[in-house]
Amino acid sequence: MPLRERVAIIGAGHVGATTAYALMLRALFREIVLIDSDAALAEAEAADLSDANALARPARILAGTYADAASARIAVITAGAATQGSQTRLSVAAQSAKIVAGCASQLAGAGFRGVLVVAANPVDLMAQVAFRHAGLPAPQVIGTGTLLDSSRLRQRLAERLNVAPTSVDGDVLGEHGDSEVAAFSTVRIGGLRLEHFAGAERDPNRAQLADDVRQDGYRIVAGKGYTSFGMATATVRICEAILRDEKAVLPVSTLTTGQYGIADIFLSLPCVLGAAGVERVLAPDLTASERAMRKDPGTYSRAAVNTSMPMDEPNPATSTRANILLGIEVSVSSRRLSAASSQEPVAAASSASTVPVVLAISVATRATPTV
Repeated sequence: MPLRERVAIIGAGHVGATTAYALMLRALFREIVLIDSDAALAEAEAADLSDANALARPARILAGTYADAASARIAVITAGAATQGSQTRLSVAAQSAKIVAGCASQLAGAGFRGVLVVAANPVDLMAQVAFRHAGLPAPQVIGTGTLLDSSRLRQRLAERLNVAPTSVDGDVLGEHGDSEVAAFSTVRIGGLRLEHFAGAERDPNRAQLADDVRQDGYRIVAGKGYTSFGMATATVRICEAILRDEKAVLPVSTLTTGQYGIADIFLSLPCVLGAAGVERVLAPDLTASERAMRKDPGTYSRAAVNTSMPMDEPNPATSTRANILLGIEVSVSSRRLSAASSQEPVAAASSASTVPVVLAISVATRATPTV
């Protein structure tokens, strides 16, 4: 395939730079543009990547501005707030949302009309923030969602069953985070259900396996301070499916339209990805236990965070309540908040089963780890 497209990566931190490097090695794009509020960082990363590119594949790698993103086929937002130590993804939601809202708004102002991929955490909320501010149709805004979690699940199952990870099918669905659902009923190896392939002796402890998958990102952050390779590779896989119009089915975060009774919020479901972004959203049959699984909402539900939405917001979200796969009711509101309230700390999650979700803005930070 000839190189004839441009990709813009917004955020030149660990994930952004690694995504650019992986895209360069895949030789998918004619131009890779790095955009960062720290122009010196973007220029340094672009120069370093250009040195590597001279020994690798033909592509132009440069530091640029949002004006350079206007003609991009795909834009990737990796910029977001850092989690520290044992912090959860939701704990940085307010900080990340201000960053993502700013990035999406500047893309819209530059005239970007391509497909927007969001890789900032908490990614489902950040995809919704980006959708509200980017002025794009919902199918053109995609969060990396549970693609990486699904890869982790398949890898662990493959090790347990002594098969190649590519031979394992199965998805993690819902939220990329502590309330995600490992949908074991969707797992297939050579067309066989997990219990049929594994047999009684090798069938894994599913609750433990699901928890291991949930904790994988945190373990990596505890050891090296951030994750980069897994998230970057997941992001590149999404970009490739879009650029090549693959019609590939991948579990990514998309705006729900009634699947499982859920509407108007971003969650991960299997999606057909092609040139236009999300071309079809699938709702696989789940077991009753997968649909009804509950966690303690005070621990696993989405934190209540605040977002300020412009009065002329092109994608106003409707208020809705949804039973999100795990039986947790979430109320999504698009109410406008004052600038002063947007600087308040993230509110603690309610201990009730109905948790308000109001998408967030606060202060920006430069670091961009994702798990």
